[in-house]
Amino acid sequence: QVQLVDSGGGLVQSGGSLRLSCVASTSLDRFSILGWYRQVPGQNRQVVAQIMPDETAIYANSVEGQFTISRDKAEKTVYLQMNNLTPEDTAVYYCNGMIIMTGYWGQGTQVTVSS
Repeated sequence: QVQLVDSGGGLVQSGGSLRLSCVASTSLDRFSILGWYRQVPGQNRQVVAQIMPDETAIYANSVEGQFTISRDKAEKTVYLQMNNLTPEDTAVYYCNGMIIMTGYWGQGTQVTVSS
């Protein structure tokens, strides 16, 4: 059973930074895509950043230049470094990984940015 465990969320002031972590129960090489999504109440979950097996990173326009996704294969961990946070970044953040046609989700970690 593949599991993803998110952590690193919290309360931060506007302009601050957080780093989210997602630890996988299996080798990151099994995943075709790894990424982070976020969701606010009443809205659909939206992709924030994705990283491909060749380390290519793709970002939503709204976080380009502000967030950085990376991974550590030895630690089986995917990171999301979030800088210069604003209240608009407040959401529950979810790690996601795709293995063949199956998607796996972390449990989510709350990020709250105060003004």
